[in-house]
Amino acid sequence: MALRFKSGLIVLVFIALGGAPCGLSQTPAPTSVPEPQAPRGGASACEVPPNPQLSGSIRGTVVDESEALVAGAQVRLTGNAPSLPQEVASAQDGQFCFPNIAPGSFQLSITWPGFAPRTFSGTLKSGEIETVPEIALKVSAEYTDVVVGLTPTEEAEEQIKIQEKQRVLGVIPNFYVSYIPNAAPLNSKQKFELAWKTVTDPVTFGLVGATAGVQQAQNHFAAYGQGFEGYAKRYGAGYADTVAATFIGGALLPSLLKQDPRYFYKGTGSIPSRIRYAVVMSVVCKGDNGNWQVNYSGILGGLAAGAISNLYYPPQDRDGVQLTFENAAIGIGGGAATNLFQEFLIRKLTPKHSNHTAVSSANPKP
Repeated sequence: MALRFKSGLIVLVFIALGGAPCGLSQTPAPTSVPEPQAPRGGASACEVPPNPQLSGSIRGTVVDESEALVAGAQVRLTGNAPSLPQEVASAQDGQFCFPNIAPGSFQLSITWPGFAPRTFSGTLKSGEIETVPEIALKVSAEYTDVVVGLTPTEEAEEQIKIQEKQRVLGVIPNFYVSYIPNAAPLNSKQKFELAWKTVTDPVTFGLVGATAGVQQAQNHFAAYGQGFEGYAKRYGAGYADTVAATFIGGALLPSLLKQDPRYFYKGTGSIPSRIRYAVVMSVVCKGDNGNWQVNYSGILGGLAAGAISNLYYPPQDRDGVQLTFENAAIGIGGGAATNLFQEFLIRKLTPKHSNHTAVSSANPKP
């Protein structure tokens, strides 16, 4: 979302600011020794201190290759203890727990449909709560073959559905960021759908309203006056800025120039390399052919939106040609700052979805 410069900084700052205990489903295997049943709540069972002379507990977390939490993975615990084997399912936060386990060597086997099984071996000490390292599942070869069968349009559609659930702090839209490095390119229809989803989101209306309120309080665009009428004019102008910038820079020009309007999260490499990447991405984008190129869509889209705004802003507040280009340059700087927040902060504030890489894992990593 891009607003006129005077209000854009407010939105930029707003966006930049933009485990529960695991539940267990434990089913001990039949045995002649009565087994204690793990209470629901998962991790809470591991927090109950076991008898230090008799037993301990084993817990951990299951994620996928992108470090998204995996719910429903089957975790099987085997070993020499008479109470084993046991099996639980990872909870919504990816956690699992086996309480009241006799000390000794053990092995964990983790399975999840479409992903290659993983194992982990260790030794549990008496009275210990053993937290195993995070267990990352990889897509199995069989599942990859199925994924490859999807058309690029179908693959992109599945990825868009996940992007549209991305919200900073669970509220602020974060639709134009892909956490999949080799995401399928969007066709023109999908680019317009993403733009429409953005401009009609309730949070977008709220941000424009808040910006208009600040403008009125500071008496920006004084020709609009005060009162309800003045606020309505400021709101209308701000929303028109948002629609123009989003559709021109995020849908129309990307469709004509065959460019992808999304920011592709890097997330790997040294901090300096990620900083360089985020800054460069303010003037570079990925083409629909997968190659990096100058982001003509974003640059020209900003200029076009600024020129169009001259049709509805008061005459004394309209941008001249020079000021339009100056604001475009400032917009590029603001984009670089936003990308830095995306690279180092916003993903941590955006709730993850356990299956958000399922349709793209067949693509090789860069």
